Formats: sequence, C-alpha cells, structure tokens
Amino acid sequence: MQNTKNNQAPLAERMRPQSLHEFIGQEKLLGKGKLLDSMLESGILPSLILWGPPGTGKTTLARILARSTSADFVYFSAVLSGVKEVRKIVEQAGQLRDKENKGTIFFIDEIHRFNKSQQDAFLPHVENGLFTLIGATTENPSFQVIAPLLSRCRVLVLTPLSPDSLHTILHRALVDSNNGLGTHKLTLDEKGLGLLVALADGDARKGLNTLEIAATIAHHRLKTNSDLKKTISLDDIREASQQTTLRYDKDGEEHYNLISALHKSLRDSDPDGSLYWLYRMLASGEDPLYICRRLIRFASEDIGLADPQALIHTISCRDAYHSLGLPEGGLAIAQAVVYLATAPKSNSLYKSEKEVKQTIGRSGSLPVPLHLRNAPTTLMKKLDYGKGYKYAHDAKQSLVDQEHLPQELKGERFYSPTTRGYEALIKDRLDKWRVILQQRKNNAKP
Repeated sequence: MQNTKNNQAPLAERMRPQSLHEFIGQEKLLGKGKLLDSMLESGILPSLILWGPPGTGKTTLARILARSTSADFVYFSAVLSGVKEVRKIVEQAGQLRDKENKGTIFFIDEIHRFNKSQQDAFLPHVENGLFTLIGATTENPSFQVIAPLLSRCRVLVLTPLSPDSLHTILHRALVDSNNGLGTHKLTLDEKGLGLLVALADGDARKGLNTLEIAATIAHHRLKTNSDLKKTISLDDIREASQQTTLRYDKDGEEHYNLISALHKSLRDSDPDGSLYWLYRMLASGEDPLYICRRLIRFASEDIGLADPQALIHTISCRDAYHSLGLPEGGLAIAQAVVYLATAPKSNSLYKSEKEVKQTIGRSGSLPVPLHLRNAPTTLMKKLDYGKGYKYAHDAKQSLVDQEHLPQELKGERFYSPTTRGYEALIKDRLDKWRVILQQRKNNAKP
C-alpha cells in the first residue's frame, strides 16, 4: 500500500485496500471478465446491494468502486443516522448535479437497519438517478430491503473469506511498515498464522483485530523481558481472542440456515451431521428451547407413527433441559437429536394434515352426518340425530361398517401409512380391517 494512514486508527482500518489490485478475496465478483470488472470497464455503476457476513469487504469495495468514478462518495450509517440526514444528503446531491454536473454515490452501511418508511424516503431519488445507491447488509435483502428498492438494485453476494485469502491479508498486515505492524519487527510462524486464520472464521476484520491485540500483548511481554524472541506466540493469540464468537444472528438468515441444516440432516438419518449443526447452534448462542421446540415438531412431521416414541423423547428432552440448563442439558438435546436421526422416517401425518386442510378449504362447512350427531334432547331425536349409529364395542372385533365423513367426501382417504417402523404395523392393521369390512359387505349382499 502506498498511502500511509493515521497510526492511531485500528489496524483493520489502516490496512483497508485502496484499489481492486490490493483487494483480496471475492474472486467470483472481481476476477477478470466478472461482473464488477465489466462494470468498471464500462464506466457505468448501477445501484448495488452488497450482501455478506461481517469482515468480507463490503465497505471497502464500495469505497473502491466510488474511487473508480468521478462521483462524490457519501458514507452513511443506518445505525447512527435517520431520515433527517438523508434529506440533507439528497439536497447536497442535487446541488452537486446542478452546479458541477457531478454524481453522488450514497453508501448506506447496514441498510437493513432502516425500516420501510425510511427506505421509502430515498427510493424516489434512486429512481430518478439523483444518486447511485450502494447498500451494505449482513441480512438477506429479500427480507430486509423493500421490494421496489430491491428491484432497482443489483445484489452482489460476498462470501466469507477463504483461509488462503485470510492468510495473505494477515501476513501482509504483519510485515507492512507503512500501515501495518512491520515497524514492530515481530514474527509469527505458520502455526500461529494458521490459528489466527481459524479464529477469524472468514472475517478479515476479526482476524486483523485479533492480530493487533496479540501484537500488543507480545510487545508488552518483550518490554518486561528483552531476552525473549520478538515472536507473537500461540498464547498471545489465544489471549487476544478470548471474546471470539462464531458468526451467527439469532434473528437473521444464518439462524434459518443452521436450523435448516439440522432439520435436513435429521430427515436424511445422518446423526453425525445432525450433531454438528446442533452444537454449531449451541456454540453460537442459540436458545436451546428453540431447538427443543423444533425437535418436537420434527418428531411429528418427519417420523410420526413410524416411531411414536420420538415425540415422547423430544418432550422429555425439553423437560430435561428445563431442569438442568446448560451445559448439562445440552447432552439431553444431543440424545434426542441422535434418536430422531436414527429413527424410521414417515411424513404420512404431515401429508395427511395438508390434504385434510386443502379438502376443508375446498368443501367448506359440510354438515355432520346425522348418525354421528349426539341427540341429548327429544327434539333432536325426532330430527333423526344419532339415528342408525352403530356402537363399535357391540360389534364383532369392535369393527363397524359406517361412514364417518360427510356424504360429499365419502370414500376419501387422508392417512396413508408407510411400511417403515411401527407404521408398518398400523398399515397392516388398517389393511386387515378393511378386508374384514369388505367381506362383511359381500356376505350381506342378497
């Protein structure tokens, strides 16, 4: 890097790339002939939404794109500012366009923090081209950006940085004498660099912050003992990263991604994948009771009567967590997860639910057949309520041949058991009952 920055700024800010040549990672967007490369060559920059996890280069990329044009760059934080500030920026953008024929790039960091009315406030100015909007968000824009605004922007997806990219970024910061830590003359072996990369978890800012703190710890240690080698140790890195947490947002897309991965691993009968995603969620701070509720739902949706014990196990798992809490209660959840993963699967109940609801939606409030109605009064008996009802316990094998659906739905079947697990016994039982009833019908014919 050629520019020397304020040495009081955080390392991550000092090492912020100033050009695409310095930018590391996001090759799918920035490679030769890729989308952004084509945009920059054409000189036309449309409004963009940059979507990706923290520390993947959204703000940096926006600044670099702005520098590739002659437009004025305005940084705006959706956390710290509101509609009043937007109006001021709109006014300044209008003056620049009218007086200097100069465009404005309006960069909104954490655009998902704006509510609908706030986003509506600058929508007209994006439509009429007063400024080019670049929004940065860690949340899925499909959920967090209003549809009219989203339709006028190109969405660029930034991914967590690869270990190789992080390795390059951290090594560069260590040796850079202008903006990095090069003047400290500290060394870091491959093992230490590998640990930093792992702790960064795809986030360059986290990696650089950890490196800066580790370097400060090492520097202080060297002051008290000048005989030590000028090396950042593994212990320095571990101490610096005590507050490191996994990337997660309990209300955002990553929340839904992880629970989806757990659910699908369970459905596919993979106990190893199921345990991995369970503990990823627990380690990231997910509410264990939320996981318990999802397991209870899974027991009915994807297992059902193939193993009736599954529902009992998941409810017991929830109760065990209530009693124990974490960390002890985590093992009860793990037990339930493995039980569900290894249980026979059936979605017959789930399909039955959908079919019944659809049928009710189509047919409306069909009347209850008279023979199934209760007749507690004389009038109701006179109206034939309960007439012809056959009491199953008085019949042979407790089986009676009578219709239990409205006349318009006669013969409909909603529940179709599989041949897996306990449900195979249910299927066999239903098949035998139907054969018996059919034989009775045949024998009753004159």
